[in-house]
Amino acid sequence: MSRPSSPSTQPSPAIRSLIRTIPDFPKPGIQFRDVTTLLRDPEGLRLTIDTLAARFRHQGITKVAGIESRGFIAGAALAYQLGAGFVLVRKPGKLPGATLSQAYQLEYGEDRLELHVDALVPGERVLLVDDLIATGGTAEAAASLLGKAGGVIVGAAFIIDLPALGGRRRLEALGLDVFALCAFEGD
Repeated sequence: MSRPSSPSTQPSPAIRSLIRTIPDFPKPGIQFRDVTTLLRDPEGLRLTIDTLAARFRHQGITKVAGIESRGFIAGAALAYQLGAGFVLVRKPGKLPGATLSQAYQLEYGEDRLELHVDALVPGERVLLVDDLIATGGTAEAAASLLGKAGGVIVGAAFIIDLPALGGRRRLEALGLDVFALCAFEGD
């Protein structure tokens, strides 16, 4: 069976149109961008993974790191397409082996991410993946954690960018190549 040709690596209005917005979730004033409607659509899912794979295919990626939990979905499929391994960046206490840990600030407090100590071989080329980039705190912490493990971060890929919240700029200021399939302005 033949595969369709590689799609453009430009952000896609088709992908954006498949993402549902749920107002006032999880609290009043928040416009929640729900990727489950994109993921349940066979063509939308294929376009998402194929576009991300086309963007990063020739960058020598050996591992894709997905951030809990929606980053696992796109990340694992993308790792498969790139012929790379997949590693999980998780909330504390979720990984069974010895872990590295990285704290990061939330609006009201602190949280942590963890990665197995043996998840990467030093020098491996890693692509960081999540469903959405907002303020960038979680992605920055994940990138730091991957660096502690010896990874070379090739880029960070997201389905959605919320530019008004500054996360993309925050990651780019660290020297990361950031790519998002679509953006939702103003929120």
